[in-house]
Amino acid sequence: MITDDPPDESIPTYPEWTSEKNIMLSSFFWGYVSLQIFAGQLAKNYGPKLFLTVAIFTCSLFTALVPFFGSWLGSGGVIACRVIQGMCQGFLFPSVHNLLSFWAPLIDRTTIGSFVYAAAPLGNVIAMPITGAIAASTAGWPVVFYLYGAMGMCWTVVWVLTGSDSPSKHKSISPEEKKYIEADLVMEDRKTIPTPWTSIFTSWPFWAILIAHCGQNWGFWTLLTEIPSYMENVLGFKIASNSYLSSLPYFVLWLLSLVMSPLADWLIARQTLTLGKSRKIFNTIGLWVPALALISLIFVESTQKTATIFLLVIAVGFNAGVFSGFNVNHIDISPTHSGTLMGITNSLSNIFGILAPLAVDAFKSMSGYGEEKYRSCSSGSWKWIPPNALQDERSTAPANPSTTEKPLWNIVFGVAAVIYLITGAFYMYGASGVIQSWDHVVSDDENGKKKKQPV
Repeated sequence: MITDDPPDESIPTYPEWTSEKNIMLSSFFWGYVSLQIFAGQLAKNYGPKLFLTVAIFTCSLFTALVPFFGSWLGSGGVIACRVIQGMCQGFLFPSVHNLLSFWAPLIDRTTIGSFVYAAAPLGNVIAMPITGAIAASTAGWPVVFYLYGAMGMCWTVVWVLTGSDSPSKHKSISPEEKKYIEADLVMEDRKTIPTPWTSIFTSWPFWAILIAHCGQNWGFWTLLTEIPSYMENVLGFKIASNSYLSSLPYFVLWLLSLVMSPLADWLIARQTLTLGKSRKIFNTIGLWVPALALISLIFVESTQKTATIFLLVIAVGFNAGVFSGFNVNHIDISPTHSGTLMGITNSLSNIFGILAPLAVDAFKSMSGYGEEKYRSCSSGSWKWIPPNALQDERSTAPANPSTTEKPLWNIVFGVAAVIYLITGAFYMYGASGVIQSWDHVVSDDENGKKKKQPV
């Protein structure tokens, strides 16, 4: 869509959108943060299956429509699609958390939660090389959107046929499996249970989760949105090799999540660690090890490609620790309101998903980074300028962009590392693995008297 390669006349390209790239990247989050708290409440009151179905189908539809809106309305059309996609995906995490509170018994909670949420980086692993290969082929970038849109629609069909809100509503679950799942979970109707907003926002363990979530999102989304640019502009990898290398850290993230989460559950089951200590230790691994890797990147020259890629893999891969840390901690402290808690923390923390790419833009502006590869012609259209011609035209342009861009990326990595360290320390101090008192509600017994009951 926005390419540095000479345009193929049969495939539309929009080089004039280059300056708007990070606005497009961040526009997804404008919609993403807007409905999550509301989505958590809806999932608690009416069950998550319906909302997951509608949200994923609508998101998939607008994914397939991106090329059409881009050609019809320009960059504004793409931004509109991204906002709608974000609004739809805003229902995802709160609904999934609500599902986990019904389907994941305590002894398997970390493993099941990590297996579910680690599917996101696994999707990156699969999508990045496929996207790069299709975009570089004669099929062109529009096929990428058609393919992923169709896949999402197919998923909704499978989900409608096989999914359910809870074990009690599943059509084919065995009695033994149902008994195992529900053994230490209380399956109450949560629709009439009020949400204790004041207690939530005055809860220290909740704030520990929120702060950790904010820190993780800043670093994760900085790397996810900017690694391809770093690979190309600093390390000099072209689109085909770039897509494979960009996906490597997320493959390691997925693999490590499959190692760390069963290990966490095993340590809890053996009573080697309490639930709270386990969450703190693995969350610290998930934030502090990446922070150290990002700090190390500052001192590695851009010519040391192997070392740079290794550190990027560490920075992203060890983020898997958060899947066994704060990411499932909402269910630990309040299984009843876990979807709402996830909606709150994921909504507020993804504001950093908006700020991260925009901050990179700000760093670029301050450092005067970037050489335009496209310029406006007198007719008002845009013309592609080969790099060698641009170099001839601007004799002052640097011969090796990687040397001029490295200081910019040092700032990007340094900021992410500091945020990881601070938020990781906050979580280590304030987190808890104990169900909070406000997860118990006050109701009337048969005699009309007030009583507290666990839910």
